[in-house]
Amino acid sequence: MAHSVTGRTTGSTVSTGSDEPSIGTLVQSAMGDLSTLLRGEVELAKAEISSSAKKAGISVGLFGAAGVLAAFASIYLFITLAEVLDLWMPRWVAFLIVTVFLLLVAGIAAMIGKRMLKKIEKPERTLETLHDLPEVLHREAPGERHRAVPEVSNGQVRRQGTENYQL
Repeated sequence: MAHSVTGRTTGSTVSTGSDEPSIGTLVQSAMGDLSTLLRGEVELAKAEISSSAKKAGISVGLFGAAGVLAAFASIYLFITLAEVLDLWMPRWVAFLIVTVFLLLVAGIAAMIGKRMLKKIEKPERTLETLHDLPEVLHREAPGERHRAVPEVSNGQVRRQGTENYQL
């Protein structure tokens, strides 16, 4: 904020050089204000996220309870199925049929899961950037850069010695 003093004799505004803050002071003040603003935004985000996280935690707990109760109910469902089969065949055969059926379903689910697990792709770009991280973090003296700096234009990153890739 610029300061000025009104002259007594002429009524004109006279700027006083000694009362005006320096550019360094203005930048420091702006940085302090920005820092305060960012801290306030972080606090607001924490408050909102903690409230949402509590609600999400309770929801996940209720879904977990529902899953456990459904698992117990499925046990009774299969017992009931075996008892119904018991009406037409010996009891041990009815329970054996239900057990074999459950083992077959479990085996099919395991094979599908294994096949899907093999199809998961590695995060190639992340592994590449993690490989470059030690080089990027290496501090060099000003004006003595020994590595090429990537250029970014239109979503393309161009680095010397490597192919271009989309961001």
